Amino acid sequence: MRYLSLMTGTAPQRAEASAKGAISPPHVDRRVALWSIFGFWAFYFFLNTVRTAISGDEDEFNMMYRRGAVVLVGISLTFVMYFILRRLERKSMRVLVATAFLVSIPASVAYAAVNYAAFYLVAPTDSIMREIAQSQAKHEKTISIITESAVSWYFFIAAWGVLYVALSYAAKVGHAERSAAAYRAEAQAAQLRALRYQINPHFLFNTLNSLSTLVLQRRTEEAEHMIMNLATFFRTSLTNDPAADVALSDEIRMQRLYLDIEQIRFPERLSVVVDVPEELENVAVPGLILQPVVENAIKHGVARSSRPVTVTIRARANGGSFHLTVEDDADGGTSSIRGDGVGLSNVRERLAARFDGAASSSFGPRDGGGFRVDLIIPLLRDA
Repeated sequence: MRYLSLMTGTAPQRAEASAKGAISPPHVDRRVALWSIFGFWAFYFFLNTVRTAISGDEDEFNMMYRRGAVVLVGISLTFVMYFILRRLERKSMRVLVATAFLVSIPASVAYAAVNYAAFYLVAPTDSIMREIAQSQAKHEKTISIITESAVSWYFFIAAWGVLYVALSYAAKVGHAERSAAAYRAEAQAAQLRALRYQINPHFLFNTLNSLSTLVLQRRTEEAEHMIMNLATFFRTSLTNDPAADVALSDEIRMQRLYLDIEQIRFPERLSVVVDVPEELENVAVPGLILQPVVENAIKHGVARSSRPVTVTIRARANGGSFHLTVEDDADGGTSSIRGDGVGLSNVRERLAARFDGAASSSFGPRDGGGFRVDLIIPLLRDA
C-alpha cells in the first residue's frame, strides 16, 4: 500500500521533500481508508445474512433489503468518523485513540436508532412483532432497547476506529523511516563531497610547485604542456558530481593526465604501467579515489628516488569484488612515512562512507622495495 509517492530527484531535493513531510505528517491513503470502511460493513452484511439464512428466518429477502439500507447508514456514519480522525492525524497517537473511542459512542447510538426504526417500526415481521410483545410484557422501553443495541454496536464501530489509528501509525512510521533514509543518504553524500573536495586543493598545490620549478628553469614548452594537462584535469574533475561513481576507465584516464604532468617533472625517473582487463573498465569506483594513492607514490617514491621508478596500476576481479592495486618499486618507502598522511586516510574514509564497510584498503612496504596500496571494492558495473 502506498502512503506516499515515490521519492524522486536529487539527494538535496529528496531531503528537502522529506523535511517538508516531517512537518506535515502523511495521512492514511484514501483508498486504504475506503476499503477498510467498505470491508468492515460488507463483512457484517455477509455474516448476518448467512446467519439468518441458516436459521430460516421468515421473509429473508425483505430483511436483507432492510439490512442493506441500514448498512449504508453505517457506512455513512463511519465516513463521518473517518473525516474527524483524518483531521486529527497530526496529533499524538494518544489523542487519536481517545478520539476514535469517543466518536464511536454517538455513531453507535445513531446506528442503533436507525436499526431499530428499520426493523421494529417500519412494517415489522411476525417474528419482530412477537419480540416487541415480549419487550412490552417485560416493560422494556424503546430507549432501553436502543441503548442495549448501541452497546453491542459500539465495539464493532470502535474496532474500525482502532484499525484506522493503526493504519495512521503505520503511515507515520513508514514516513519517518523514509525521511531518516533520505537524511542518511544526504549526510553520506555530504561526507563524500567533503572528502572529495580535499583532493583538488592538495593536488593543485603540488602541481603549481612543479609548474613554478619549470618556469624557473625556463622549460616553457614543458610548462605549457603541464598547464594544458592541468586545465584538462580540473575541467574534467570539477564537472563531475563529487559524490558520484565513475567508470574505472575514466578514473584511469584521470590518473594518466596527472602522471603525464608528473612525467614532465621527472622525465628520466618515472615510468607508468597500467594493467586493467577490458572486462573491468566499466566497474564503478568513487571519482578520484586513486588520486591520493598515485600522488603518494610520486611524492614519497619517485621524488625521493635517485633511480628510475615504475608506478603500476593494476585491477583484478575477485568474485563479487575487484582488487585495485597501486605500487611503486622505489627504494625505501616505509609505511610509517607513507601511511600516516592525509591522502591514504582520505581514501579509507571515502571507501567507508561510500560502501558502508563493504570495501577495504591496506598498504605497506613492497617485497623488493617500494610501497603498495591495495583497495578491495564491491564489483558494481555501469557507473
